Amino acid sequence: MCTGPGNPKNIPRKRSQSVQRRGFTLLEITFAVAILAMMSLAIYRFVQSNLNAIRASSEVSAADAYYGGLRDVLIAQWQSLTPGRAGMTGESFKLSDRQRDEIQWNCGSGPGLLTRYAPGEFVVWLRLQPENNKSDRLDLGFLRKPQNDSGIGSEYASWIPLIQNVSSLKIRYFDPQLNVWVDRWTDALRLPRLVKLTVGRTDASVPWEAIIPLGRTPY
Repeated sequence: MCTGPGNPKNIPRKRSQSVQRRGFTLLEITFAVAILAMMSLAIYRFVQSNLNAIRASSEVSAADAYYGGLRDVLIAQWQSLTPGRAGMTGESFKLSDRQRDEIQWNCGSGPGLLTRYAPGEFVVWLRLQPENNKSDRLDLGFLRKPQNDSGIGSEYASWIPLIQNVSSLKIRYFDPQLNVWVDRWTDALRLPRLVKLTVGRTDASVPWEAIIPLGRTPY
């Protein structure tokens, strides 16, 4: 058997078994980058949508807390009133096709004034009021002033905004003598059995509604 240098069997095994290596082509790299970009975009949109949902839910929860606080304050205030002395009255108003009812009562320091140290008796209104003279936005709050204010200027009246940017305020009263809901309350010597508040919300499609019982107060 010939084993000369020209015999193919004498070629080193490393050369005969060598594997030709090649890198990624530009097209393959482009496809990989495109896939990564699409995955990144999908993840970003998923995270962004969840963050928006969480943010919206938090804002709604905060707004609901304001309305719940308003209900608690009114329950504490109105259930402490006594007939005659409270002088509760309510009027139905509409301006620019928006219900803007208001209710007023007399009280001393406490929840109705949002202070414990106010001396004397005050008249308090629950009403809507423009945010300022140049704004169409309405805020819901308490307007309070001294009860005997015949000689006192309007500068002694104070406005306490409770809920900002509402669209309407509708108030109804349940008359126990008539056993019906009425739009106005004019008998300052009596108290209604129930007061129903309906507040149009700009941050929700459904208005907020609460029925405040005055049943703890004897008639």
